[in-house]
Formats: sequence, C-alpha cells, structure tokens
Amino acid sequence: MDIKVIYEDKNFIVINKPAGLLVHQAQFRRRTSNTEPSLVDWLLKNYPEVKIVGDNPAERPGIVHRLDKDTSGVMVIARNQETFDYLKSLFQKHLVKKVYLALVCGKLIQRQGVIDKPIGIKNGSTKRSVHSQKMRKEAVTEYRVVKFLKLKDKEYSLLEIMPKTGRTHQIRVHLASIGYPIAGDKLYGGHKNPLQGLARQFLHAESIEFTDSGGRRIKFEADLPFELSFLIK
Repeated sequence: MDIKVIYEDKNFIVINKPAGLLVHQAQFRRRTSNTEPSLVDWLLKNYPEVKIVGDNPAERPGIVHRLDKDTSGVMVIARNQETFDYLKSLFQKHLVKKVYLALVCGKLIQRQGVIDKPIGIKNGSTKRSVHSQKMRKEAVTEYRVVKFLKLKDKEYSLLEIMPKTGRTHQIRVHLASIGYPIAGDKLYGGHKNPLQGLARQFLHAESIEFTDSGGRRIKFEADLPFELSFLIK
C-alpha cells in the first residue's frame, strides 16, 4: 500500500491516504465474504497498538475520522485511547479545521459561499441526498473558487472547501446539489463528468489543523497527487 506517513509521535500519526483505498471494511455492505485491502489492515500491521483504540476497535481501530475510498489526502489516527477521546471531542465540537481541494464541473458564478443543507440517506441505498428525510442531519460546507479552467473545451472550477460538519459524502452531495458535481464522481456526478484521463473523483484532503493535547496549534498538509495535479498545471 502506498501510504505516506507525514508525522508520528507517541499519541497519533498523520498519513496521506491514496485514492482507491478503503479506510475500513465497514464503510460498505459486502454481498460476498470477499474483502479488499484497507487502511485498517496497514495500521494493524505497522501500528499494532491501535487494535484496542477507539469506540469500535474491532472494525475501526484508531480511526477518528474517515475519507471516502476514492478521496485522497491527510488523515489523523490515534495511537491510544486518551488521544482518541481527545481528538473525537475536537471533531464533535468542530474545532478541527479541514481544507479540501476539488475540481467541479462548470464555472461557479459565486466566487465564494456557504452550502447549508441537511443531508439524509436515500431509501433502499447508501446514497446521500439533500432531499431525503431519512436520518437527516445538519450539514454545512464553505467554499471559495481558486481558479477557473477550461479542459477539453469544458468549463471547470477549482475550489478550496472547508466543511464545517463531517457527514458522509457531504462535500460531494452539497456540490452536486447546487449543480456543480465533482469531476469524476461516478455516484453523484451523473453524466456531467466528461473529463478524459480522470479515473477517480477530483477530491483531495489538503490539510488538517487542530490544537493537540499539549496546547500546540499544528497543521499537516498532503500534496495533491500526480493524477490530479497534472490536469490543472
């Protein structure tokens, strides 16, 4: 697994997760007994102490937050229960600042804004929607346009995104709901993603920033992977 460790100490590690890698098997319901490699497999092999850390260590050891399978970027993982509880509290209180980069289809007229739309689960599926009432939860996403691009005669907008809540598929659902789906998003993009050469969704967790238990304000960054950066350079 091509997982880069950005930082580690006795309490937590910070990694750059590649696209195409599940964080944990419980992220989806399997119809067969077959499994695929996950970040948890790598953690248990390289940081075995995490096997007793978390709310549900049997499925998500050390995992405080997650990224979608096809989203790359920075993640923080707790190495002990005290740190897990501390980081979980920061996330619950919205004291963790996360910044993503996304390429969306279309030219966003409003250069910056806030999408404040509750998200629910569509009946009979795991797909999320701002129109569904099932398990509906508050969701807020802030964005700003970094630049506009024209690729293959199509208009695109490169966005910096700051989610204020952490709902499943939140950024993807919110951007699709205003008519600007993420390029390469097969679940929420419909037929509006004609960009050739993009085999994944253009969504990358660029940075994460928080105050650690010792009072330090720290920020970690993960470079945009080549399969995304070559498209916009």
